[in-house]
Amino acid sequence: MAPSDTTTGRPPEPAPERPGPAELCEGSAAAGPAADPAELAGRLRAVIQHLLPVLRGHSTHRDLTPSRTAALATLDAHGPLRVSELAARMNIALSTTSRTVDLLDDRGWIARRTDPLDQRASLISLNDAGRALLRAVRRETTGLLAERIGRLPPDRQHLLHAALPALEELVDDAG
Repeated sequence: MAPSDTTTGRPPEPAPERPGPAELCEGSAAAGPAADPAELAGRLRAVIQHLLPVLRGHSTHRDLTPSRTAALATLDAHGPLRVSELAARMNIALSTTSRTVDLLDDRGWIARRTDPLDQRASLISLNDAGRALLRAVRRETTGLLAERIGRLPPDRQHLLHAALPALEELVDDAG
């Protein structure tokens, strides 16, 4: 006899099946109509929203907040920058960026130097300590993700791999 729902006495509804690789792989005959962009966006946002705290929660670098990590990563990719350029790249207010830069400087993770094009302005960049910290954080989160990905069945790992180019395009489109 199948177990029943204690409130209704009826058998529980079966959980909806997740689509398999054939249903999700682009170009598959079984792929069906295109997915709804709004549904994909909502599900992707929810996954990211839940995954980021998991990654942060395992970090040994408790004083490195998400905004500080983002600033270090932006400087790593695009520095040296003026504070205003960092704010624009991070899409946050200049005053918030200034406070973040001051905190990064206080912790010894960045270097400041005079902008040769405008002696009144400063350029900020990662110093060796900031670069080492960012590498350590990336190594840590990559290891945690690799461990979680390794627990997925091979077909799910393949789907995740197949989705990466589209996800990378979303980042590229963001500038």
